Amino acid sequence: MPSQVPLPAGPVAPPGPLAGLTVLDCATLFAGPLAATVLGDYGADVIKIEHPGRPDPARTHGPARDGTGLWWKMLGRNKHTVTLDLSRAAGARILLRLAAQADVLIENFRPGTLERWGLSPERLHETNPGLVIARVTGFGQFGPYARRPGFGTLAESMSGFAAITGEPDGPPTLPPFGLADGVAALVTASAVQTALLHRARHRAEGGDGGGQVVDLAIVEPLLTLLGPQATAYDQLGTVPARTGNRSANNAPRNTYRTRDDRWVAVSTSAQSVAERVLRLVGHPEVTEEPWFATGSGRAAHADLLDGHVGDWIAARDLDDVVKSFTEADAAICPVYDIRDVFADPQYRALDSITTVQDPELGPLRMQNVLYRLSATPGSIRWTGRPHGADTAAVYRDRLGLTDDELRALAEEGTV
Repeated sequence: MPSQVPLPAGPVAPPGPLAGLTVLDCATLFAGPLAATVLGDYGADVIKIEHPGRPDPARTHGPARDGTGLWWKMLGRNKHTVTLDLSRAAGARILLRLAAQADVLIENFRPGTLERWGLSPERLHETNPGLVIARVTGFGQFGPYARRPGFGTLAESMSGFAAITGEPDGPPTLPPFGLADGVAALVTASAVQTALLHRARHRAEGGDGGGQVVDLAIVEPLLTLLGPQATAYDQLGTVPARTGNRSANNAPRNTYRTRDDRWVAVSTSAQSVAERVLRLVGHPEVTEEPWFATGSGRAAHADLLDGHVGDWIAARDLDDVVKSFTEADAAICPVYDIRDVFADPQYRALDSITTVQDPELGPLRMQNVLYRLSATPGSIRWTGRPHGADTAAVYRDRLGLTDDELRALAEEGTV
């Protein structure tokens, strides 16, 4: 029979704005689970459901300390972890009972899988008409690619992101982290909250349901973030090329090496900032050129502008460069790695990297909740817990299962 692992003792966090909502996280890896993490950070009661014999691969993805996955500690925070084989009839029945008490269910199985197990949205809504069901897949629930395996890498490639990322004479470049999954997770969390707001209004008007299905294709959010590409292609027939660290919309915009072998990033999206940068680096005459008056005009002369800015920066050490730009009210920052993030006073002031207590690893640093709310702040109540740590407690307390029933379910492999 699954054993209960006590939750870590610690200060009691104030209830978040989503307190009282129950979320079933039936997804794996990153987009769906991270969406559930965001909801849990702001008070939702999240139950993480994993297969008894195949835990979420996120538990072993990336770096580990003493066999403990470090990514999971962040991704699994504020979640109760239970095991359940949804492909078994007994497992499907238990999920339906959990869904009857829940507000949100997040899943990322290939389209048709829940239906095959007798857990279609229609069946779930028969059990709970108010349930918000978020279905997160690579390509959505319909269309010729719907049943293909879909990972963030494919979305980064097919959205057009990789095609414009990298040096002009180099290959298309993929991000070294889960960009598409991360963006999809934030959009999923937003979509879920939008659906919950609709449900609340529906019920305020006397309705008794209000649940719906969120169909989130991981390929789409990045497509939106790429800005005017689609409209520009439609109207002008233009196809963006790779520009490295430059921008096709303004200049100077690049990374530059300092005399002491550090790197800084400069942005001049605003006309006034561009003028201040060129005056600072000793070339005020350039600001009088007619082409300098627009971002596109400056971008067309990026070689000249990069030469002026790059030469000036290359002759100075990092501290002097940042000090001079700051005094000139020009936009610059050092290119950080994680060591710099930990040491930066602004991140410290914001507590962007916070410290939480973990039963296995002790004090643990991780990213804090995404945003600050003045009246109902989010919080990290506990870190990612062991596989199935809360199985017995959740099924006893919420479904009324007895020890004998739990033992039988464990023996047959359902939990």
